[in-house]
Amino acid sequence: MLLPLSNASSSPEPQIKKPKTPPDFQRKDSFKSPKAFLAAHYPSFNQPRICLFLSVFFIQILLLIAFRSLPLSSHHRRQHFPSPFSTRHHQHLNQTVTTITTATTAPSTVKEESSCEFGKIFVYNLPSALNKELVSNCDELNPWSSSCAALSNDGFGPVATGISSVVPENLSPAWYWTDQFVTEILVHNRILNHKCRTQDPNNATAFYIPFYAGLAVGKSLFFKNSSAKERDFHCEMMLKWVQDQPYFQRNEGWDHFMTMGRISWDFRRSKDKDWGSSCIYKPGMRNITRLLIERNPWDYFDVGVPYPTGFHPRRDNDVVQWQDFVRNRNRKNLFCFAGAKRSKFNNDFRGLLSNHCRNESDSCRVVDCAGSKCSNGTSLILETFLDSAFCLQPRGDSFTRRSIFDCMIAGSIPVLFWKRSAYYQYEWFLPGEPESYSVFIDRNEVKNGTTSIRKVLESYSEDRIRRMREKVIEYIPKFVYARPQGGLETIKDAFDVAIDRVLRRFKEHEQPGYKW
Repeated sequence: MLLPLSNASSSPEPQIKKPKTPPDFQRKDSFKSPKAFLAAHYPSFNQPRICLFLSVFFIQILLLIAFRSLPLSSHHRRQHFPSPFSTRHHQHLNQTVTTITTATTAPSTVKEESSCEFGKIFVYNLPSALNKELVSNCDELNPWSSSCAALSNDGFGPVATGISSVVPENLSPAWYWTDQFVTEILVHNRILNHKCRTQDPNNATAFYIPFYAGLAVGKSLFFKNSSAKERDFHCEMMLKWVQDQPYFQRNEGWDHFMTMGRISWDFRRSKDKDWGSSCIYKPGMRNITRLLIERNPWDYFDVGVPYPTGFHPRRDNDVVQWQDFVRNRNRKNLFCFAGAKRSKFNNDFRGLLSNHCRNESDSCRVVDCAGSKCSNGTSLILETFLDSAFCLQPRGDSFTRRSIFDCMIAGSIPVLFWKRSAYYQYEWFLPGEPESYSVFIDRNEVKNGTTSIRKVLESYSEDRIRRMREKVIEYIPKFVYARPQGGLETIKDAFDVAIDRVLRRFKEHEQPGYKW
């Protein structure tokens, strides 16, 4: 164990007290010569024999002192007086080796046994109109059809049927037809069972607001006659309730967070006639951290989290087995594209990619998602990604799309054309080096014909493709939302990563001089 450094006053060396001067020894005598001192205090000192005897005695004492002052051999010094530096040096090396070993053998996707290092979470009990009643009224959430099936099974949706021909049979029960807009329900159910949840708000580092903002606004987005007031109704109700809470007032929401199950832009309406809700622009929302499937990269309080996919592992072994399955998959296609054209848009890039892929049919597979061909209930896209080394990922209706995560879950390497589709979105969930797991191609070079997607992808060696695929596979646990409400045994999924980072962020807020 290393000793702490200390100043002179706290040195471990004993402080030797000086003996008091004996009463019969006057200070002025200390300045006399030894002979004078002895003559004064011992009259017999003047006798010759005594003087000779004392002289020999003093010489022996001087020789003994001189001998003891000689340095001991290095052998004896090492044997009887081990060097403090040497001991500390070896301890430091041992600590260094331990640190390196831990970093190598404990990946970030493995849960640690430590208890709530960054604090605990208090979950507000909101009025049911802000969450439970929205789910109960699932028939009213969109103008075309019921959302009840999509919200069933605690938000995971219907169990995927007919998928056993594509995935290992024993893993098919871990697959669902999950809607992309259900993170509010998934996170709420998990956080109620989180090991760091506390029932006492006085012990909380973070406060979770279980408001289903996406479901609330979703039912108004596609009704042509919905007013701005209707689209903001539930958000304003939530803010009025939360702002009355003393723990929100304590620091104006800096330690509060919530999940908003749609993209950030659905909550950023500037004018009444524009799309969406103005929820994020409400004064009370300013300091609340928000988990969204697409964030505004310039807003610190927006945090991008993965879109839900269809794979929801039940245990650690599901993840490991799936990783082995996609690692050993025989991929017949160099690349693929799954999506629908946007013919109503000028310079439709999706249409360009679709045509490019069709022209390279010997190396690229196309899945036309026009209409409802790629909606939940088909395994066609998953099978296509499993059979392809690369998957083309243009932007969706916004900058991101769920297909990026469907692609990586299948062990396929994403090819991106907008940096905002992933690199500026999911910092907590993706590797820090984009080139380690993805390919970026300038879309303008594709548009003007100066770059061939096929030639770019063919330039990657088999070894590099293998290493990139392995990086994608390594990060699969961070893309999935596990089925058990208590999470997996040891592996951290997307929920675990998000909660850990939120708690860490709030803990950092408490540090003096913190800047965001």
